[in-house]
Amino acid sequence: MSKAKVLLGLSGGVDSSVAAFILKKQGFQVDAVFMKNWEDDDGSPYCSIKEDFMDAIFVADQIKINLNEVNFSKEYKDKVFDYFLKELRLGRTPNPDILCNREIKFDSFFDYAMKQGYDFISTGHYVRKNTTNGITYLLKGKDNKKDQSYFLHSIKQEALAKTIFPLGELIKTKVRKIAKSEGLVTSEKKDSTGICFIGERPFPEFLNNYLPYQPGPINDLDGNNIGEHKGLAFYTLGQRQGLGIGGLKDAANFPWYVAKKDLIHNILTVVQGNEHPLLMSKKLDTSNLELINPIKTKIFFGTAKVRYRQEDQECKIEIIKNKLRIRFKNPQRAITPGQSVVIYDGDMCLGGGEIQNFY
Repeated sequence: MSKAKVLLGLSGGVDSSVAAFILKKQGFQVDAVFMKNWEDDDGSPYCSIKEDFMDAIFVADQIKINLNEVNFSKEYKDKVFDYFLKELRLGRTPNPDILCNREIKFDSFFDYAMKQGYDFISTGHYVRKNTTNGITYLLKGKDNKKDQSYFLHSIKQEALAKTIFPLGELIKTKVRKIAKSEGLVTSEKKDSTGICFIGERPFPEFLNNYLPYQPGPINDLDGNNIGEHKGLAFYTLGQRQGLGIGGLKDAANFPWYVAKKDLIHNILTVVQGNEHPLLMSKKLDTSNLELINPIKTKIFFGTAKVRYRQEDQECKIEIIKNKLRIRFKNPQRAITPGQSVVIYDGDMCLGGGEIQNFY
């Protein structure tokens, strides 16, 4: 009896390359697709789409699996990028990588694979899953430094149940070793960083292609004008870099951080000190609720994180209709509207929501 048919998202990076190798070694019938999610290739050195596609072709050839390119650019623009711009205009800081996973990789790509007759999809994410009594649970990856459950907290149960995560039990160094021992062309390739469609280019430079600069005053807490910003959409709470207000006369020699964004008056307020009281808060509410599995208990204790790579923070979690209210044991720095808070019970990712306000 032949093994199941799996369609893998092959990005041209080392993680999905090793995922492809593992699936093939385990005996699955493996095909791969390179998902093209972004059309606006401006030819700059920051755009790596063409290079990534060539690397995916080389890896597929090495492992001897079929590779096709599938274009999800329209879906990406409609479901991810337009929302990204809308949220920025409203003064929030969205996370497009979470949206990309929910709307593209585990929705558009998943639907595509199912219609093509595949039994499963697969990705190179560092997460695990567990299925008990027909219910699938999302678990953190074994490598705590690479765990990506934060980005997958809002995917649908149906897609999760039919996804294979070959790297979930591995640590990154082991993945690199496998790639090197098998001679994969991506074995030494640098991990991608930054927002998927921006790459490593300066964020304001990219964003200005879609949102015009709207300069305004940078004020301190006393209302003194100490600089000029490019537009509130170009800044996020807690930001230090790119403010251009260092070395002010009569100011204490401490770094400045973004503390408030006043959309009505177009004012950016900054404070000094990494843990200034205005940057710290213990409570937050979300604008929505995304759960991996239904939760019957409406008030319970667990952990949460308000950004990727943050250590899990102890908290009290309350589910109010289709929203979350969270009270942290310890104050959290720079909780940011538009970003996601993700909740956990030990290693199990329960879900999360977009932060609406904090206090």
